[in-house]
Amino acid sequence: MAQLWGGRFTKDTDQLVYNFNASISFDQKFFKQDIEGSIAHVIMLQKQGILTGEEKDAIVKGLTQIREEVESGSLQITSEYEDIHSFVEANLIDRIGDAGKKLHTGRSRNDQVALDMRLYTRLEVLQTDWLLRELLTELLKIMEDNIHTYMPGFTHLQKAQPVTLAHHVGAYFEMFKRDRLRLKDIYKRMNYCPLGAGALAGTTYPLDRAYTASLLGFEGPTLNSMDSVSDRDYIIEFLSAAATIMMHLSRFCEEIIIWNSNEYRFVEIDDAYSTGSSIMPQKKNPDIAELVRGKTGRVYGALISILTTMKGIPLAYNKDMQEDKELTFDAIDTVKGCLALFTGMVKTMQFRKDIMAQSAMRGFTNATDAADYLVKKGVPFRDAHSIIGKLVLTCIDKNKSIDEMSIEELKEICDVFEPDVYDAISLETCVNKRLTLGAPGPEAMKDVIRICKDYLEDEWQNKDEEYLQ
Repeated sequence: MAQLWGGRFTKDTDQLVYNFNASISFDQKFFKQDIEGSIAHVIMLQKQGILTGEEKDAIVKGLTQIREEVESGSLQITSEYEDIHSFVEANLIDRIGDAGKKLHTGRSRNDQVALDMRLYTRLEVLQTDWLLRELLTELLKIMEDNIHTYMPGFTHLQKAQPVTLAHHVGAYFEMFKRDRLRLKDIYKRMNYCPLGAGALAGTTYPLDRAYTASLLGFEGPTLNSMDSVSDRDYIIEFLSAAATIMMHLSRFCEEIIIWNSNEYRFVEIDDAYSTGSSIMPQKKNPDIAELVRGKTGRVYGALISILTTMKGIPLAYNKDMQEDKELTFDAIDTVKGCLALFTGMVKTMQFRKDIMAQSAMRGFTNATDAADYLVKKGVPFRDAHSIIGKLVLTCIDKNKSIDEMSIEELKEICDVFEPDVYDAISLETCVNKRLTLGAPGPEAMKDVIRICKDYLEDEWQNKDEEYLQ
């Protein structure tokens, strides 16, 4: 097929070169954005007197038909076209004749693809944000239901102090909330329209770039034509945010995998999100959690790839930048898929509250509170620390928790102990007396849950206004 740019050339492109250069296999993903941008462009051209009303109407009608037929499947995007822009323009010309040849007036494929990619990425930012909000909604439900579900808190993967499941899950709520804030920030920074920048130096046609930007929902036009066609910062930022989302998902998956193990048994993953073994009939594997953890590296790879591609590119557009698409598309699909599956897994997962509490009790998570008990009785902290260390060793020898030691056994270690120690080091007391904002105590958790609920309600009600103004 003759190329739209073929006038300068006297011989056909080598087929291998054509295949290597073509992007239709992947950039067809934003055919809707290409048509949306073209419709806005011709409406602006007619407003500026560059096209007649009849020409504009014919082009818009033809573009709308192409979009509808591609969506219905009656028109196929095929590899005979170099890219999605060529596909749309060639089909338009076939349908409406010479008027279709005026579609590209005042623009270049450079600013056209920059617009398409920005429109596509902007929509994906919103969709990713929506999936994050769905996940946060499920996490908040777990928090509300588990204010008094005691479990061990860990440092170095060693049992440290007792917390609650609400508090533990609340840590991930904060992580994913920050992820949404990053997406919101990226959206606002990227929401400027590059169309009208031309190849790199604008155009002599009297375009109204601000009008085109407003038609497409942008804050305004970009302010430097060279930067407009060569900027991919917003992709790098989005992939960086996506990598951070995946890191947070992977951390949570790692804990679920551990909690699901026979040694912990903190959770029971629903059958719908588990698989079995082809040889071992007893197995119930946390495959979804493991795959999310594994796919994190895939998204990291996309980020490193675009950073490496962009690091040596001089101004303005270079063909290297075509490499911004395939890995970005894959990374976006990966993140969205992982968020949806992870949310479903968490929503259906059952928590073994009794085993969590037993684990906290048997792990000496109340040792710090036992030391604090002695301090309140007048024992210097460093001495109290040493006494409790010896007590833990004794408990290990006797295969008992601190709570299971008799008062006589405790007094053999330190005669300061009195019967009131049992109340002081109970899981309920250890957790409930931690009341500073952000701590696991029930009153503190209720305050945080209220703040989280208000955040989700406000974000949901105002999301469109905040993102699209």
